[in-house]
Amino acid sequence: MPGKFVIKKGPTGKFRFSLVSTNGQIVASSQAYDGKAAAMRGVASVQKLAAGARIVDTTVAAPAPAAKPAAKKPVARKPAAKKPAAKAAAKPAAKKPAAKKPAAKRPAAGKK
Repeated sequence: MPGKFVIKKGPTGKFRFSLVSTNGQIVASSQAYDGKAAAMRGVASVQKLAAGARIVDTTVAAPAPAAKPAAKKPVARKPAAKKPAAKAAAKPAAKKPAAKKPAAKRPAAGKK
């Protein structure tokens, strides 16, 4: 005996269907439909699509990609000798402020 679709009207006035197995357990439940005819179309759609539906198992690891040919090992090189830091490349030293010259004495303004 195959499973069955059971259509029910909920307290909100909307219709839903459930797919019930032969032992009475609910296997699938639908969304809420505004009318009974829409729920019936949902049942027909599930019947049509489920018959040929494929199984996608996401619980198994994906197969590893094909192995690439081994890359050549790089040739070992001696580490480059460290060059002394060039002074020109370093920050220029801050200039000392110029010493202040004594102000020139101005002749006192005389009365005329």
